[in-house]
Amino acid sequence: MIEAFGVDDVYAAEAALMAGLDEGELMARAVAGLAAVATARLEARGGRWVAALVGPGNNGADALYAVAAMAREGWNAVAVHHDTVHEGARAAAQEAGVVLTTDPALLEEADVVLDGVLGIGARPGLPAWGAAWVAAVPETAHVIAVDLPSGQDPMGGALDPEGVFADETVTFSVAKPVHLLAPTEQACGVLTVVDIGLEVDASPCVRRLDHDDVAALWPVPGAADDKYSRGVLGVVAGGESYTGAALLSVTAAVESGVGMVRYVGTPTPTALVRAAVPEAVHGPGRVQAWVVGPGLDVGSRAAGAKAQLDVAREALAGAEPVVVDAGGLDLLDDAVLGARRGPTLLTPHAGECARLLTRLTGSEVERAAVEAAPLRHARDLADRTGATVLLKGATTLVVPPGHAPVFSQADAPPWLATAGAGDVLAGLLGTIVAAGVPVDRAGALAALVHGVAAERANPGGPVRALAVAHALPHVIAHLLGRRPAPAS
Repeated sequence: MIEAFGVDDVYAAEAALMAGLDEGELMARAVAGLAAVATARLEARGGRWVAALVGPGNNGADALYAVAAMAREGWNAVAVHHDTVHEGARAAAQEAGVVLTTDPALLEEADVVLDGVLGIGARPGLPAWGAAWVAAVPETAHVIAVDLPSGQDPMGGALDPEGVFADETVTFSVAKPVHLLAPTEQACGVLTVVDIGLEVDASPCVRRLDHDDVAALWPVPGAADDKYSRGVLGVVAGGESYTGAALLSVTAAVESGVGMVRYVGTPTPTALVRAAVPEAVHGPGRVQAWVVGPGLDVGSRAAGAKAQLDVAREALAGAEPVVVDAGGLDLLDDAVLGARRGPTLLTPHAGECARLLTRLTGSEVERAAVEAAPLRHARDLADRTGATVLLKGATTLVVPPGHAPVFSQADAPPWLATAGAGDVLAGLLGTIVAAGVPVDRAGALAALVHGVAAERANPGGPVRALAVAHALPHVIAHLLGRRPAPAS
């Protein structure tokens, strides 16, 4: 698992570590790691010139010390610097033969550029002098951000389109929210973590599951289990207008190992499920969890629609965990939410999140606003509803109410942005929740497995939602067979 920590907690950990080290030792460790990464990238590119953008803070000092170390090894080095520069780093650079300048035009020959304009303590946005430096970086250069891409929000709240977009970010010992949260993660490029001995004695802000976490978290049945103890899932999905959603959700549930599915639908999707998923049982009954909403049309007057909606409302009024997706979100209001007795997981995309917030707050919320600041809006929705919110997107956020850590998963290929993918995710979520996994952890686990299944269904190419559902058994088996690497 990758964990990201807030700025104040990182500063406190640095202060505690430095108290037991010789002066300058912590920076020396960071510089050595940064220089090693930059040298490797320069060698891989067959380049000759390394450049540093040297701001007034510690990140600028790290960048300047690193190019000084590289110059001593024979690389050509230039540093564009601020008026205020770490004096020790300046002296080291001068002694090593680094070209020190305030003219960004000298960046034009750079093969690798170290971005040390700003640090994690800075406000989002670039100063004018920094923006001029960044604009002068050649498009062909490999840009390595020191700790974070300058100009981006260290806490990952919002993306600055005028800030640095790095090819790689080198951070030290621990990740920060900017590295894992949408939308700032896209500005970080590849994340490389250099261990400098820092240990943060605080709760993380953000967590991300990796493939090696699945075996410990997935609800694997034991010899004494039966279909009931493994989890019975009620699925209220589909309708006469959206018939396929039911088939996709139920298929995903049975492919991912649910003990039993009880499906409730209108005539056409019911017939499809009967034909394609003979394992499903039809009609309401006792369950351990519900999935309510994929393809559900709350305004339908078609045959069977009222009875289906009655079951959906009963599920929301009950004590069992409920995954509320798509059309099910239209059933939520203050009265329904206030009466909820069981764990609730809402799974909107940005547009659905905006519409639900608009309805609950009475103030217009635009989809673009949710996309620009997804965590803020997901947190708002979670706190207003008392539910955990899984906000779907290229980076999926799983946000509990209150101040618990957020899960952030970015495991899916862009090809997964296709009709029906959310229906598959809903069925997969239902399997995990019905097995008793807490809804926030279930959300992260399902997002990871869903993304991996999309990639495995057709690596590097287009994928249909049903193929993702059918890929689930093999992907889950593969992930369960992984074992974490032994500690060194």
